Parts: sequence; C-alpha cells; structure tokens
Amino acid sequence: MKKLHKIIATGLGTGYSPIAPGTAGAILGIILLYIFNKWLNNSGYSLGTITLINLVAIVLVLLIGVYSIKKIHKLWKHDASEIVIDEIVGVWIAALAMPIKLQYYLYALLLFRFFDIVKPFFIKKLDRKQNDWSVMLDDVLAGIYSLLVIHLLYYFKII
Repeated sequence: MKKLHKIIATGLGTGYSPIAPGTAGAILGIILLYIFNKWLNNSGYSLGTITLINLVAIVLVLLIGVYSIKKIHKLWKHDASEIVIDEIVGVWIAALAMPIKLQYYLYALLLFRFFDIVKPFFIKKLDRKQNDWSVMLDDVLAGIYSLLVIHLLYYFKII
C-alpha cells in the first residue's frame, strides 16, 4: 500500500525528477489533462460536459492526493519535493473550462508555475501551514489564481 501512495504522491514518479520536480509533475498533469480532454472532445462531449467531468476528476484526485500525502508524511518530511500530486491538481484547475487547444494549456501551465513559485497573497500563508491539507491547498489556490487570469486574458482576447 505504501508503494501505491508513493506512486500517487509523486505523480507517477515525476516527483523524483532531479531537476524541478514540481514543474515535472505539472507538465505531466497538463499533458494528461490535454490528452483526456481532447479524447472527450473527439468523442462528442461539449466543453460544458468536459468541464463538469474535469471538476469531478479534480475533486477525486484532490481527495485521493491528500490521503496519499497523509500516508507519505509518515515516511517523508512535510511537503517533500517528491510530492507533486498537488501540482497536478493545481494545473488542472488552471486549465479548467478553457478551449481544448494546446496553446491555452501551455498558458495555464506557465501561469500556474508562476503563482506556485512566487506564492503571492494567501498562497504563502497556506504553504507555511504544517498539515496534510496545506500541501494541496496552496497549489489549489495557485490554480484558482491562474484560472482567473487565463480566463480574463481569454475574455479580453489578449491570448
């Protein structure tokens, strides 16, 4: 069971990347989301239905991720760099309800990594907390900030 939690928490092992594990996890997340949404779109689902499916997936992976983080914290230090399931959830939030075009997913990835690294506003405050949920929630908030920015850029036809 510990192995399964390591696989989940490390984003299928991307968290073991020797260079920028958080970015590696976020890249895996955006690739998986793009492929999944492209498949749903090609299967005839509308963007609204795809968004709803994505919301359900985000909530499920968030809950499973927090549970795995809790189990991993018994083995590793708090918010170890190998834990990247939070980046995967965060980048999925950042790309939520965007048209299924690679450029928008790349924008979501870049915006998410910006907010995740810089940690403005309340993100830094959440990041400093020492519990299982805080590991996930700072990235959820970075994803929400990214989501707002990307949708504003899209709405005003800047991207």
